[in-house]
Amino acid sequence: MDAIPTPLRFADVFAGCGGLSLGLLQAGCQGVFAVEKNPLAFETFRHNLIDGERFGFDWPEWLPKSSMTCEELLDGYSPYLEGLRGSIDIIVGGPPCQGFSTAGRRDPSDPRNQMTKQYLTLIEMLKPRYLVIENVAGYDMRFEDIEGVEGELKKDVSPSYADSVEKSLEELGYSVSRGLVNCSDYGVPQNRMRYLFICECDDGGSIRKPGLLEELRLYKEDFLNKNGLPRDKKITVREAIGDLLTAGRSLVENLDSGVKGFKEVEYQAPLIQVGYIELMRKWSNGKAPNSLRLANHKKKTIEYFKKVQATCRPGRTMTQYERKLVGTKKHSTTVLHPDKPASTITTLPDDILHYCEPRILTVRENARLQSFPDWFSFKGKYTTGGKNRKQECPRYTQVGNAVPPLLANAIGEMLFLRQCGAPTQSERKVEGNQQPSPSQVNEMA
Repeated sequence: MDAIPTPLRFADVFAGCGGLSLGLLQAGCQGVFAVEKNPLAFETFRHNLIDGERFGFDWPEWLPKSSMTCEELLDGYSPYLEGLRGSIDIIVGGPPCQGFSTAGRRDPSDPRNQMTKQYLTLIEMLKPRYLVIENVAGYDMRFEDIEGVEGELKKDVSPSYADSVEKSLEELGYSVSRGLVNCSDYGVPQNRMRYLFICECDDGGSIRKPGLLEELRLYKEDFLNKNGLPRDKKITVREAIGDLLTAGRSLVENLDSGVKGFKEVEYQAPLIQVGYIELMRKWSNGKAPNSLRLANHKKKTIEYFKKVQATCRPGRTMTQYERKLVGTKKHSTTVLHPDKPASTITTLPDDILHYCEPRILTVRENARLQSFPDWFSFKGKYTTGGKNRKQECPRYTQVGNAVPPLLANAIGEMLFLRQCGAPTQSERKVEGNQQPSPSQVNEMA
């Protein structure tokens, strides 16, 4: 009998609250260390994944289990990191993307764009077999300098930042596969477009075709089947959060935020759990999830939300005409459509309104739309404001910034099969080969 492959070992950089790591752990990978500069986000990560009941990291003794920047990691622990060379199979990370986001002002001089260079330095130091870099859809857009020249627009057609990153990775010896992915294709109830690099170390021409991103796309149907999710339709908002409605249910005091005066729904799990809700409730042992706190909306705000819900087309961002009708200048408000995937979850709680209740979503509802299971608990304050918005990372921000774990799970399983030497998905379709899933291999072990 062939030896059972060992789990792929990974490091997570710019880890946030742990969406990428959670998905890889669910795929049977082994975490080694994670880097996240924000203390609130790191505490959520540590609680669930480093020292959690379900998963744990093989954390180095020389590295503190605390928040730090990638720069601090490189400056303080480079000799130790060099000792890990060859023992890390995957580096994953989503360098801060606000400088590229189409939702805000795209600024080529934004210092957060420079953090990608630190990520590349770490890659060169550890030289893993695989790389996964996740960012917003605008990551591949070109920064264009537009100026008037005799009444015409002159554009600088310089390479995008993604082009520059690809060139740097190729110089480090990696075969680069990159492009846009819609998270809803992998069971996430959200039309969240992300830009992915999935790369493999080119060790002398042994890399198989197709590229890793194409292989991920080909693996989609097997992944959905394995998780009991439909292949012919997307998971809807109602399927994801319908059991979290407040109408007709008792409200009780919220206790997990440490702030008095807030309520939450007294949660009752559905008697029948199939498909997506079964995935979300798995390992919860009948317990209610945390982060159910409802916002304390003023009566005037509730009436405004009702007007927005009556005026706007569900699932579509308000038009200029609709904004005028409801009396707002806010551009990004969207009312959820119950029978479609959600629009992209952001870090701002009032960007999205519930499909039938006049309120914003709870942190848990946002987490469901991001595919975080109910056993995963978020830590820290719920919201922040004013000057603290640039320094703090409350629960809404943690969820909005995260990589959906279901997408990360699919990536981890695809890489596991690749590492095992299993036929690619395209080869399986031709030859009819059947290979065990990563979870089946783990059960055999």
